[in-house]
Amino acid sequence: MGIMGLISTVIVGLIVGILARWFYPGPVPMAWWLTALIGIGGSIVGGFISSLIWKSPDGRFHPAGWIMSIAGAMILLWGYMNLMK
Repeated sequence: MGIMGLISTVIVGLIVGILARWFYPGPVPMAWWLTALIGIGGSIVGGFISSLIWKSPDGRFHPAGWIMSIAGAMILLWGYMNLMK
């Protein structure tokens, strides 16, 4: 992965994290870099969940699409919010 791939991963992770924070009920106080990490992790979690439900034709792991990424980020956000209490 080159520098452009890394930059695009952070940007997409930030967008997914912002959307997950927007859908999550109640205020979610966190820094922008943590929002990006939640979004990137959400893509990994969403990809894992989707690989359990739908098998990949080539048998390899693929990151999730937008909907499963946001769902995965919301799961991570729920865990973050409950651990911070």
